[in-house]
Amino acid sequence: MSQKIAVVTGGNKGIGFAIVKALCKELQNGIVYLTSRNEERGKAAVEELKKEGLDPHFHQLDIDSSESIDRLRDFLKSTHGGLDILVNNAAIAYNYKKNDTTPFSVQAKISIETNYTGTLNVCHALFPLIRSHGRVCHLTSMLGALMYKKLSPKLQQAFKQAKTEEDVNKLMADFVTSAEKGTLEEGYAGSAYCTSKAGVITITRIQAAAMSADTSRQDILINCCCPGYVDTDMTSHKGTKTPDEGAITPVYCALFPSAGPNGKHLSNKSVVETW
Repeated sequence: MSQKIAVVTGGNKGIGFAIVKALCKELQNGIVYLTSRNEERGKAAVEELKKEGLDPHFHQLDIDSSESIDRLRDFLKSTHGGLDILVNNAAIAYNYKKNDTTPFSVQAKISIETNYTGTLNVCHALFPLIRSHGRVCHLTSMLGALMYKKLSPKLQQAFKQAKTEEDVNKLMADFVTSAEKGTLEEGYAGSAYCTSKAGVITITRIQAAAMSADTSRQDILINCCCPGYVDTDMTSHKGTKTPDEGAITPVYCALFPSAGPNGKHLSNKSVVETW
């Protein structure tokens, strides 16, 4: 078997760290790149895993920086000629932060920029490198699915009928505009994190269809998944799952055999219907 190359974004702690650890164990003939925005913390995480007998590699990646994304793309292309597994884990959340006084308009703008647009920019850069039989997993949340139920009927229809990346981009931009007005009168739900994850769930279906239409490559599966309510900084350590438990479904998606789900949202290793 040819050597598989895997990249995990936001891998220096929490679920991302656990995903890197699991992939290092599962890929018998592969290289797993732990990426993080902070180089010092990322390298420290790599050293921690090496003490467990694993051999992850480090590369700096800030998904909010096009220059950082391009550097990773160029490195992967020149060093490995391609990519086999991409796990988009990096994200931020204001929801669980104690005493966070950040204005909602700012929360909306930054959450969409990082969780949706940052993830999308990573995809734009790295999707051309993904080889046949490659796997992509975006980490989402069941909160994104629950948010959908709180949307106005008009917006529910817009999310359901979105057919292109531009359609989803507009939904995300309209949410930010609505938040900046100081009202969600357009029918959006009042959670920046949930809305950003709803955007990722929606774009997954569109990306999978587009990739399937690419006849130059075969058997590339793009899915998203909810890791569950995990004990991490993002949940202020209120989660009921350990990071290792939270990594189970993302790793399951990253290692699908042929004929696995495509364009779907999963939770606890099972496909769940969203919209």
